Amino acid sequence: MLSAILFLIAGFLLGHLIPRVPFMVLCRTSGFNKGFPPHPEPIPLSPRLTQRVLHMRWFHRLGTYTTFLPLLFGYLSILGGQSTFGYGLFLAGGWTLLSRGQALLGGAPVACTLEMAQRLQMVMNIADSEDACCPHPQPQWWVESIRCESCSKKLEDMMRPDLGRPRKDGFFRGWLRLWLSEGRPMVVPDDGKN
Repeated sequence: MLSAILFLIAGFLLGHLIPRVPFMVLCRTSGFNKGFPPHPEPIPLSPRLTQRVLHMRWFHRLGTYTTFLPLLFGYLSILGGQSTFGYGLFLAGGWTLLSRGQALLGGAPVACTLEMAQRLQMVMNIADSEDACCPHPQPQWWVESIRCESCSKKLEDMMRPDLGRPRKDGFFRGWLRLWLSEGRPMVVPDDGKN
């Protein structure tokens, strides 16, 4: 009985992990993080940052497609192998597919969206125009908002998701944090109601 429970848990963890591998591994490579300051420093707005947001969005979608792997392996394992391991894979894959599909039906949005990339570009365009906040604007994306480094004015109220930069607390803790949060911001915005 204990071995069946352990196989179920192992299958569930593996089925939960497989769809998130593109999101967690591809963004942590050293070549992918060149040109960005180390975590948790603010990120200067640039076309490279907008490209990173779009890449993270694509990695999330790629993970949705890889959800079919635990579903397939779980089904095959139920048919001809270790059925409890297969149930774990199938349950986790199905759960992930349902949670990802929920975003299409009005649930919680994914961490990095096309709208986010467009908003970043709009802030950069305003900073380069006559409507800039100061004579030498330097917009940077902090944890809770986009602010100008020169004059400290808040330019856009947008939480920064986890963009896959290596963290000071190590590879495995950063990887676990990205696994649990799926890239969503780890802080809650302050509504000013306190």
